[in-house]
Amino acid sequence: MTRKELINEYKNLVFRAGVFQIRNTANGKIFVEGSVNLDKIWNRHLAQLRFGGHPSQELQQDWKVFGESQFVFEILGELAPGEQTDAEIKREVKLLEQMYLEELQPYGEKGYNRRPK
Repeated sequence: MTRKELINEYKNLVFRAGVFQIRNTANGKIFVEGSVNLDKIWNRHLAQLRFGGHPSQELQQDWKVFGESQFVFEILGELAPGEQTDAEIKREVKLLEQMYLEELQPYGEKGYNRRPK
Protein backbone atom coordinates (compact mmCIF):
# COMPACT_ATOMS: atom_id res chain seq x y z
CA MET A 1 0.00 0.00 0.00
CA THR A 2 1.26 3.48 -0.80
CA ARG A 3 1.53 6.29 1.73
CA LYS A 4 -1.34 8.11 0.02
CA GLU A 5 -3.56 5.02 0.21
CA LEU A 6 -2.76 4.59 3.91
CA ILE A 7 -3.65 8.23 4.59
CA ASN A 8 -6.95 7.88 2.72
CA GLU A 9 -7.74 4.67 4.57
CA TYR A 10 -7.08 6.40 7.94
CA LYS A 11 -9.31 9.34 6.96
CA ASN A 12 -12.14 6.89 6.25
CA LEU A 13 -11.92 5.20 9.65
CA VAL A 14 -14.94 5.76 11.86
CA PHE A 15 -14.10 6.28 15.53
CA ARG A 16 -16.51 5.65 18.38
CA ALA A 17 -17.60 9.03 19.77
CA GLY A 18 -19.52 9.66 22.97
CA VAL A 19 -19.31 10.13 26.71
CA PHE A 20 -17.60 7.86 29.22
CA GLN A 21 -16.92 7.69 32.90
CA ILE A 22 -14.03 6.42 34.94
CA ARG A 23 -15.65 4.93 38.05
CA ASN A 24 -13.90 4.17 41.31
CA THR A 25 -15.58 0.95 42.46
CA ALA A 26 -14.22 1.39 45.99
CA ASN A 27 -15.98 4.69 46.72
CA GLY A 28 -18.34 5.25 43.77
CA LYS A 29 -16.77 8.51 42.63
CA ILE A 30 -16.76 9.17 38.88
CA PHE A 31 -14.96 11.24 36.28
CA VAL A 32 -17.10 12.10 33.23
CA GLU A 33 -15.85 13.29 29.84
CA GLY A 34 -16.83 13.23 26.19
CA SER A 35 -14.62 12.44 23.22
CA VAL A 36 -14.76 12.05 19.46
CA ASN A 37 -12.56 8.95 19.89
CA LEU A 38 -13.45 6.90 22.96
CA ASP A 39 -10.67 4.33 22.53
CA LYS A 40 -7.97 6.96 22.17
CA ILE A 41 -9.15 9.05 25.15
CA TRP A 42 -9.30 6.01 27.42
CA ASN A 43 -5.73 5.09 26.49
CA ARG A 44 -4.64 8.66 27.24
CA HIS A 45 -6.32 8.69 30.68
CA LEU A 46 -4.90 5.26 31.49
CA ALA A 47 -1.37 6.36 30.58
CA GLN A 48 -1.72 9.59 32.57
CA LEU A 49 -2.95 7.70 35.64
CA ARG A 50 -0.30 4.99 35.38
CA PHE A 51 2.50 7.54 35.07
CA GLY A 52 1.13 9.90 37.72
CA GLY A 53 0.25 12.80 35.44
CA HIS A 54 -3.54 12.95 35.33
CA PRO A 55 -5.04 16.48 35.28
CA SER A 56 -7.45 15.56 38.12
CA GLN A 57 -5.21 15.45 41.17
CA GLU A 58 -7.97 13.89 43.27
CA LEU A 59 -8.52 11.08 40.75
CA GLN A 60 -4.76 10.57 40.54
CA GLN A 61 -4.52 10.37 44.35
CA ASP A 62 -7.34 7.83 44.60
CA TRP A 63 -5.75 5.80 41.77
CA LYS A 64 -2.58 5.68 43.87
CA VAL A 65 -4.45 4.76 47.06
CA PHE A 66 -6.97 2.22 45.72
CA GLY A 67 -5.02 0.82 42.76
CA GLU A 68 -5.86 0.36 39.09
CA SER A 69 -8.04 -2.69 39.74
CA GLN A 70 -10.60 -0.51 41.56
CA PHE A 71 -11.33 1.64 38.48
CA VAL A 72 -13.53 0.85 35.49
CA PHE A 73 -14.03 2.61 32.16
CA GLU A 74 -17.70 2.74 31.16
CA ILE A 75 -19.37 4.25 28.11
CA LEU A 76 -22.40 6.28 29.15
CA GLY A 77 -23.60 7.29 25.71
CA GLU A 78 -22.32 6.74 22.19
CA LEU A 79 -23.19 8.60 19.01
CA ALA A 80 -24.52 6.52 16.15
CA PRO A 81 -22.09 6.50 13.23
CA GLY A 82 -23.34 8.61 10.37
CA GLU A 83 -22.48 11.15 7.75
CA GLN A 84 -21.76 14.03 10.17
CA THR A 85 -18.86 16.41 9.72
CA ASP A 86 -16.11 16.52 12.34
CA ALA A 87 -17.55 19.80 13.65
CA GLU A 88 -21.03 18.27 13.98
CA ILE A 89 -19.65 15.26 15.85
CA LYS A 90 -17.71 17.52 18.24
CA ARG A 91 -20.83 19.60 18.87
CA GLU A 92 -22.96 16.50 19.53
CA VAL A 93 -20.35 15.03 21.89
CA LYS A 94 -20.21 18.34 23.81
CA LEU A 95 -24.02 18.41 24.16
CA LEU A 96 -24.10 14.79 25.29
CA GLU A 97 -21.30 15.47 27.79
CA GLN A 98 -23.19 18.47 29.23
CA MET A 99 -26.32 16.33 29.57
CA TYR A 100 -24.45 13.67 31.57
CA LEU A 101 -22.64 16.27 33.71
CA GLU A 102 -25.98 17.86 34.62
CA GLU A 103 -27.57 14.48 35.33
CA LEU A 104 -24.73 12.85 37.29
CA GLN A 105 -23.21 15.95 38.98
CA PRO A 106 -19.74 14.32 39.31
CA TYR A 107 -18.43 17.02 41.65
CA GLY A 108 -17.22 17.09 45.23
CA GLU A 109 -18.06 13.90 47.07
CA LYS A 110 -19.70 12.36 43.97
CA GLY A 111 -16.86 12.73 41.53
CA TYR A 112 -13.60 14.02 40.19
CA ASN A 113 -14.80 16.66 37.71
CA ARG A 114 -14.30 20.35 38.38
CA ARG A 115 -17.55 22.22 38.92
CA PRO A 116 -18.22 24.62 36.01
CA LYS A 117 -17.92 28.31 36.76
